[in-house]
Amino acid sequence: QVQLVESGGGLVQAGGSLNLSCTASGIIYTTGMGWYRQAPGKQRELIAAITSADRPTYADSVKGRFTISRGNAKNAMFLQMNSLKPEDTAVYFCYANYLATYWGQGIQVTVSS
Repeated sequence: QVQLVESGGGLVQAGGSLNLSCTASGIIYTTGMGWYRQAPGKQRELIAAITSADRPTYADSVKGRFTISRGNAKNAMFLQMNSLKPEDTAVYFCYANYLATYWGQGIQVTVSS
């Protein structure tokens, strides 16, 4: 059974940083992983993705502030979030692709002004 578990969310002041982690179990290879977020009343937004070759892509809204990376074992993924803004407040979901798309349960990030 494949499970993805996010950690590292919480409350931070504007301008601060958080580092989200996503650890996958039950899967040893992914063709890609990434992060979505969903703010209240808004659609889920893809903000960062990374391929099996560790090539990252970012949404314009986070480019230059967020960095996606994967661990050496390739079943862990991280999202370093710097210069956080109140509009970054959302539930953040990680996903992993291998024959299907698997999702984490989501983790709250709240940025206060």
